[in-house]
Amino acid sequence: MNDFPVRTLRIGTRSSPMALAQVDQVSALLRKHEPELGIEVVPVTTEADKWHGSLAELGGKGSFVKQIDQMVRHGEVDMAVHCLKDVPGDVPMPQGLVFAAHLERDDARDVLVFPEGSDHRTLDDLPPGAQVGSSAVRRKAQINRVRPDLNVVHLRGTVGTRLEKLDGRRKTDTPLDAMVVAVAGLRRIGLSHRGRQVFEADAMLPAVGAGVLGLECRQDDEPVARLVGRLNHDRTMTEATAERVMLHDLRGHCNSPIAGHCVTDPDGQLSLRGMVFSPDGSRLVHAHVRGGRDNDPAAMGARAAADLLRQGARDIIEGIPH
Repeated sequence: MNDFPVRTLRIGTRSSPMALAQVDQVSALLRKHEPELGIEVVPVTTEADKWHGSLAELGGKGSFVKQIDQMVRHGEVDMAVHCLKDVPGDVPMPQGLVFAAHLERDDARDVLVFPEGSDHRTLDDLPPGAQVGSSAVRRKAQINRVRPDLNVVHLRGTVGTRLEKLDGRRKTDTPLDAMVVAVAGLRRIGLSHRGRQVFEADAMLPAVGAGVLGLECRQDDEPVARLVGRLNHDRTMTEATAERVMLHDLRGHCNSPIAGHCVTDPDGQLSLRGMVFSPDGSRLVHAHVRGGRDNDPAAMGARAAADLLRQGARDIIEGIPH
């Protein structure tokens, strides 16, 4: 333990099975660098986890991270593990906190899941009027564009809880015929085999920050920042920067039907696609920018947002009629 003081690293996290699995992943990576590192996991059931209504009433997905951020700020824990897609894009980071590392991006795509025993395999297999569960406005809008005859219903809860509702093992207001979840979410809880139709980015553009875990700590805690920084994946950080600058400039939040995904092409050029939809999918604006000579991710994000705003993204986000 030459590079880290002899103390236990306290990691704050949500208490869901997926969040705890993510902390296990981070802990294993940290111990590759510091085999004797003591780690204490501090699970928290946030206000958003307890809330069964619309997240919009609590201030959006940021409610999942807000309470844990305060614990980091106040020194109750040393660091936090956040799904980057849950971190608000329309407000700055809490004062004194930084993302010291972004782990290499997991699969960013979405996948269609059917009830246990179903013979269906794709969206096309569903009959008109079928009920498709989703936790994201972004998914609902994109499904509605290709299958306006389906009824996309809002579904809250952990991935495991949503699967129980899909399989009829947990009470729900409406029986579900299918559900869309993140590929990475299924993998992290060991249920990848439940996925049927994986949607490529061209068919369903992912959420900003999809598949990325951000490791947050206090800016002035140099030993933790230095240790955690060793896990940073430069390409993922660069791509996520482009996506999040776009989201920030659009003043987007979790209830905004915004999608954004940046990749690094084989020639090293960054390629960022962004979309803003009306919730029913009837209106859409799309931007696609490449890095150019400077290949600057922040500049790309700003260019993509400006292009979307010129096309009317603000009216779509605010729900102003066309």
